[in-house]
Amino acid sequence: MARRLGMALVLTLSAGFALADSPANLLDTYKAQAKAAGVAAGDAARGQSFFNSTHGNEWKCASCHGALPTGKGEHAITHKVIEPLAPAFNPQRFSDLAKADKWFRRNCKDVLARECSAAEKADVLAWLLTLK
Repeated sequence: MARRLGMALVLTLSAGFALADSPANLLDTYKAQAKAAGVAAGDAARGQSFFNSTHGNEWKCASCHGALPTGKGEHAITHKVIEPLAPAFNPQRFSDLAKADKWFRRNCKDVLARECSAAEKADVLAWLLTLK
């Protein structure tokens, strides 16, 4: 019985690691969502412009993450340190779809006063993946 439980635990943990997300997989997910909505997505230049522009509100993504998010940022109000956003500088970024969606939802509401579209997410992530 103990041996079966041990094997089940090993298989469960192995499956969890095999299903881990990556920034490239998340980009593919957002591009597919945008394509299903009939929108082209994954344009790095458009992502950089989006990241560094205001959208009718006072803040832009760069307000907290910096215009080049390869180093630490700082929350504009709380002054809490924000680890680098670009995956090449912080391997934990965009390694989990649920976390990425949570932070996109929260931050887009601050910047846009709405959630980001799949195309906007794909464009920003495409740009972030170019930063080495």
